[in-house]
Amino acid sequence: MASLPTPPSGAVPLPDSNQAAETGAQRTAAGTLRRVVTPWLLPLGLLIAWDLAVRLTRTQLIPLPYDVARMLVDFTVGGVYDDAFSETLPLHVWKSVTRVYGGFFAAAIVGIPLGLLIGRIKLVRDVVDPTLQLLRPVPVTAWLPLSMIFFGLGPNAAIFLVFLGAFYPIVFNTTFGVRAVDHRLFEASAMLGCSGPAMFRQVVLPAALPAILNGLRLGHGFAWILIVVGEMTGVPEGLGAVIMDGRMLSRTDLVIAGMIVIGLAGFLTDRVLVMVNNRLLKWSPQHHV
Repeated sequence: MASLPTPPSGAVPLPDSNQAAETGAQRTAAGTLRRVVTPWLLPLGLLIAWDLAVRLTRTQLIPLPYDVARMLVDFTVGGVYDDAFSETLPLHVWKSVTRVYGGFFAAAIVGIPLGLLIGRIKLVRDVVDPTLQLLRPVPVTAWLPLSMIFFGLGPNAAIFLVFLGAFYPIVFNTTFGVRAVDHRLFEASAMLGCSGPAMFRQVVLPAALPAILNGLRLGHGFAWILIVVGEMTGVPEGLGAVIMDGRMLSRTDLVIAGMIVIGLAGFLTDRVLVMVNNRLLKWSPQHHV
């Protein structure tokens, strides 16, 4: 039987297909592991630094991470301290969520149409924009006494303060997005017979959508930031109210636990906005987050 021909001396053997597939799978797994592990490196480093700093300084004012973790467990399911804050996390989260999104959605409903009008119609811009620029530098905390006068003690004042914080990023980003639309798009669409409401729907909105979504994301972040200020208006429940109670009772572990919950809630809901952004802008990969 004839023997198989041997490759000439010095020839490079072709890579085995199974070996190449295995190498590709290993690279994919390594990349996935890196994407999963990398975001946790800085939080873990901060936790270690926090623990070491408290132990080395022997301060009694800042709790250890372990003590905050126990507070979070009691806050969620009870069984540790069994005090007034035990097992109340779902209630406080729900109250804060209703106020955050009450103010945020109100800001979006008012801010997006107003930004479209300011960006597209010069008369509206001349009338409204100077007043908005005058009010924008006023801190939201300065509105706290007036909000309680306008709306009384309770959730409506908190929703109003959240609305103010979310409104300005939304309206100004929407205005910028409209004004940044290339005028050649208007000329081309006009030549094709597009005008009036159709111009807004088919030209202005798609071109300004990345800026609008960016404004919504910024406003959403400010809404969660300002919930603590909003819940200083005398509301009994809410994450901001818990933080204020912790401050009054010198319960630093409760204060930090409330901060962690707010951070997690804001992060998770921001991921939802990122998915919406990428879905609506799938035609524009450079605007994906």
